Order: sequence, then C-alpha cells, then structure tokens
Amino acid sequence: MSDHVLRADAVTYAYPGGSAVLDGVSMHLPAGSLTGVIGPNGSGKTTLLRALAGLVEPRTGSVLLDGKPLQSLPRAGVARRMALVPQETQLAFEYTVLEMALMGRYPHLGRFEIEGPDDLAIARDALRATGTLRLEDRFFNTLSGGEKQRVVIAAALAQAPDILLLDEPTASLDLAYQLEIRTLLRKLHDERNLTIVISTHDLNLAAALCRNLVLLSRGRVLASGPTRDILSASLIRDLYGVDVEIAHHERAGHLTVVPVAIADERRP
Repeated sequence: MSDHVLRADAVTYAYPGGSAVLDGVSMHLPAGSLTGVIGPNGSGKTTLLRALAGLVEPRTGSVLLDGKPLQSLPRAGVARRMALVPQETQLAFEYTVLEMALMGRYPHLGRFEIEGPDDLAIARDALRATGTLRLEDRFFNTLSGGEKQRVVIAAALAQAPDILLLDEPTASLDLAYQLEIRTLLRKLHDERNLTIVISTHDLNLAAALCRNLVLLSRGRVLASGPTRDILSASLIRDLYGVDVEIAHHERAGHLTVVPVAIADERRP
C-alpha cells in the first residue's frame, strides 16, 4: 500500500457546457491525515470532494486510492473505504435517526440482504459516537441543524470507512454547534485514526482542526502544506482579497484569523 492512501494527480474537471471547475489539481492525503480545503465560492471545493469520492470522473488526471485508479474499483468497495458527508441532506421520505444511521450499512450488504443484528449494533455505535443515540426514534426532519449534521456523520461512520470527506460541515450552524462539530471531528480523528478531508469557508475552523491545508482558487491549488505555514496573511489576501491579522490564541491553542479590511486591489 502506498503511504498516500488517497491522491489526486493533475485532476481537471468541467461540467457540461462550462469552463473548467478544477484545473490540474493535485493533492496527497496520507493515512490518518486531517486536511482542510479552503477557498472562496466557486473555487471548486465541492467538486474536488466529489472527485475524491469518485462521484465525478476527471476529464484528465486521476484519483488514486491505495495506488489504484478510483474509477477502476467497484463502487461498493470504494463506499466501504470512504464516506462523503454533503453540506445539506434533503430527504424525500420520513426516516428515523436510526434508519438514517442504518443507511450507512448498505455498502456492506449483499443484493436483497437486509440489516442484521451486527448492522444494528454498528449503527447504534455510530450514533453513540456522535452523541445522537438518544434521538434514534426521532424523525430526522424534526431535528435541529446541528443534530442533523451529527446524524449524517453517524451514517457515514456506520459505513466503517477509513476516509471521511465533509463538505462545509459547520455551514449555517450557530457557534455552539460549530464548536460541537469541530470537537466531534477531532475526537473521531484521534480515536479512530480516520483520514479526514474538510472543505470549509471557516478559516478559524481550519486553523483549529486541520493539520494541513489546500488553498483552492478558481479551480487551481494556490498553496498547500502544514497549516502553520499556509495560514499566512499574504496567502489569505491572495485567496480572498481581504487583509487579515493572524495570531496564536493562547487559550484556544491555535491560530486565529481576524479580517480587518478589503484589500486595496478589491476596492471599487
């Protein structure tokens, strides 16, 4: 097995009739890494996660899982290794929280096979790990935003993956839920040695949680590397057109980013 469990090599992708959303993107994700993909709207973050998950096929370049092209692997096998948590989850029917978690077991079931006691135990363990077991009989659509996000993460954990991809996991959540999700992801990473990739607009979430960052600008990698090196005022200015102050917050224990002004070149 390669030391890079998941790798994108010069990935280019464009939606039909459109210009390139990803343009020669390369990134290496070693086993057990915790990586943040940050960039403004339209930079290609969601498309990159979908490409890493094998949901879209690159026009050129490739995504490799343990050194093998993702598109050559059986979908069920990929789903047993990797889970994607979307930014929003809309359901056409009413499902309970436990039923949502059990959906994560589908890649492990044969055709026409139904969930058994082991699958139920794994689903409940995933709910327990995300602090949502007490909600197992509730309907998903009755939950708060933060509770829904934790349940969707539980469904992903029920897949028993070793790679977890999350698209804007704290978007539209209040401060308490943002902190709750951040703490949960850190715990899951540390206790289960998951390889985690997060796309986010939240620079302070990235600073607090991620060990490595990939800065994505107009579908291209602007910079990548350890968070302490990549999270710099000059790179953030280049990425967002905003002047920021970055400092280590002693009590929080990580870098913090404070936007202070729109950069001169962005002013009308």
